[in-house]
Amino acid sequence: MLDSSWERGRRTVPVVIKPQLSAENGVEGTVGWRSGPRSRLQRVQVGAATLRADRPQPLALSGPAWGRYNPTPPSGNFESGRTVLKKTLLYAATVAVLGLVAPVTTATAHDRCLDAGCDARMLFDSPDAGSGAAVATVASPRMGEWGIDTGGMDRDARPGADFFAYVNGNWAQTTEIPSDRSRYGAFDLLRELSEARVRQLVEGYPLGDPAVDGDAAKVAALYQGFMDEAAVEALGARPLQPHLDAIRGARDKNALAALMGRAHGGFGGSFFGAFVSDDQRDPDNYALYLSQSGLGLGDRQMYLDEKFEPQRERYVEYLAQMLELTGWERPEHNAKAIMAMEMKIAEAHWTRAESRDRDKTYNPVEMAGMNAHAPGFPWATFFEAAGVEAAGRVVLRQDSAMPELAKIFAETELDTLKAWMAFQTADSAAPLLSKAFVDAQYEFRNKFLNGQPEQRDRWKRGVEFAERAMGEAIGRDYVQLYFPADAKAKMDALVANVKVAMGARLDQLEWMGPETKAEARDKLKGFGLKIGYPDKWRDYSDLEVVNGDLFGNAERSQRFHWDFRRNRLGRPVDKDEWGMTPQTVNAYYSSVKNEIVFPAAILQPPFFDPDADPAVNYGGIGGVIGHEIIHGFDDQGRKSDGNGVLRDWWSVDDAARFEAEAAKLGAQYESYEFPELPGMHINGQVAMGENIGDLGGLTIAFEAYQRSLDGQPAPVLDGFTGEQRFFMGWAQVWRTLWRDDALRQQLVNGPHSPGQIRAFAPLRNIDAWYDAFGIGQGDTLYIAPEERVRIW
Repeated sequence: MLDSSWERGRRTVPVVIKPQLSAENGVEGTVGWRSGPRSRLQRVQVGAATLRADRPQPLALSGPAWGRYNPTPPSGNFESGRTVLKKTLLYAATVAVLGLVAPVTTATAHDRCLDAGCDARMLFDSPDAGSGAAVATVASPRMGEWGIDTGGMDRDARPGADFFAYVNGNWAQTTEIPSDRSRYGAFDLLRELSEARVRQLVEGYPLGDPAVDGDAAKVAALYQGFMDEAAVEALGARPLQPHLDAIRGARDKNALAALMGRAHGGFGGSFFGAFVSDDQRDPDNYALYLSQSGLGLGDRQMYLDEKFEPQRERYVEYLAQMLELTGWERPEHNAKAIMAMEMKIAEAHWTRAESRDRDKTYNPVEMAGMNAHAPGFPWATFFEAAGVEAAGRVVLRQDSAMPELAKIFAETELDTLKAWMAFQTADSAAPLLSKAFVDAQYEFRNKFLNGQPEQRDRWKRGVEFAERAMGEAIGRDYVQLYFPADAKAKMDALVANVKVAMGARLDQLEWMGPETKAEARDKLKGFGLKIGYPDKWRDYSDLEVVNGDLFGNAERSQRFHWDFRRNRLGRPVDKDEWGMTPQTVNAYYSSVKNEIVFPAAILQPPFFDPDADPAVNYGGIGGVIGHEIIHGFDDQGRKSDGNGVLRDWWSVDDAARFEAEAAKLGAQYESYEFPELPGMHINGQVAMGENIGDLGGLTIAFEAYQRSLDGQPAPVLDGFTGEQRFFMGWAQVWRTLWRDDALRQQLVNGPHSPGQIRAFAPLRNIDAWYDAFGIGQGDTLYIAPEERVRIW
């Protein structure tokens, strides 16, 4: 996946890159810009030199609900839709609304793989009224005359000293992060565009009877129900009351375990996150997976690292605030008890690096054996309440954490567990409740943790709500308006060229033995490809939507999606299914399906412009294509074969050589420093797959570009050679500004390196970049040839 999250005031904060040291130590330091309200561009330093670069990602938090971005939620909360909308609805949906293109931000539901267990590697973390018969549209942006925004460059910057600034410096100096964002960049620009287009659609759908008038009426009811703020305010906390009554009425821990199970299809929380996805050992069938969960602050590091003490203190205040809003007894006392319990949960959790190691995260256990494996938790009750008892077995992702979490559950007082569940329920439902709940959650999760100065407009949150519930229903209309027929053919050709280049790279590899090469070729040959939108759309006919019932619609939607997932157990995998909606600005690779997927919304400038210079397209979307292909061969993707089966097909020697180069790459990224965030670094192990994807993807995309020239020289445009334009196209994609707090959350919770780093870091290992810009030993970003990482 390209990115796992998203979220513009402006502030520059340095990141530090030190000069190259040795083969043993790799490169020290960092280059980058970041923005915050604390709102400055953030910089990266190389030795004594300060460079510039950019990029953002908001907080990832646990909990299966509408109010939080969850890296591994129970599947179904962020679903795309699949219903066939009549063509006439397309026009009715858009005519009345296309003039209202207000400033927009992205919805956090967009840019994720829709199933937490889909094993997808994503590119990026984690952003109006007309009249008459004609259908207006919101146009895509153009980047200069031939694909590069030359006005956004800083011509005074030396490419070898600060490549991000060279390509994006003027843009970074003159761009403000919107007040309702914690980050802003190229991805966010397209997410704004996608959100504006979706707004036009949903505001144009006529409000009718959702029971008989089809999907348009259902989407209209969802959106307009969210937008009726007066009705929401009048209800206050009353929609929560049945849930709170159930929690208060739980007489024992068996009843609490049942509530945790039912939370997978509704509001609330659980110590264990269940989801249904393709079986990694048997990709033709579905499996039930179980992951560690239970932390309101996201990653265990937020609890165990002393530098996050301010975040922990503020979290306790937030716990008490939400409990008080629900009318829960002794809110301050219970908040402290919850925090003490979550500290224990954090100690039991695996690290992020451990949790992405596919050698360790496939541990099948018969359900009947769970009491022996993890005693102290009512497993049968939990599975039955979640509706997954028919699975028979469950694949544990963090197997050694399960007994510890069960023990914590068994040893914690019932009243503390009840208070925790009450908080989880209120926190997950907060965006659907009165202003007091909405503001409390925003002040903590968005403003305090991510530095976002202002709440997002309600219509933006309404678009997000509708998309989570019926994303593919909206997506079908979206592609009819915004995905031209020839775009798929052009993407097919680009992908084919990059695949050929990957095959050529495999043939050229000196470090890989013939047996492993043969397996790698077979895997590449079997790569599947999905472009634009699904061939089959999700059927929403069984989703009950009621006009004027916001909270009930949310509950029924979550149950609908959870039932859709859990009912697949025992059935063959739907190979046609997509993990993202067409309007998603992202891309992903699925290891279990061995396929790469490019939704329609990412096939726009600055990633792809059919009228732009080919070199820029190869550096933009070509690099993205390469990135996703390489995910099939990165440190975790390489552990599946061409059929998607999790198995080791590497020779011992080849694996050792691969891991040695990967370790060098990890050391490079970990050496980058962020002076405004002392002690914060990129986690090289957690970001390894994405960093390998960038380096390998850009390498094969460059080879594909060279092959496309067929031996002819590329034209020079505005003084830039084809090779230069290629690398500039890549760096332009990663222009990003961050707020300090958001960057901190990205470094703790995100699997991707910040965009400002991605703009230049892989280039330092590619010989052609040095040749294109005449970069030599005296340049800050220089790495000696023998120290450059060469994997793919």
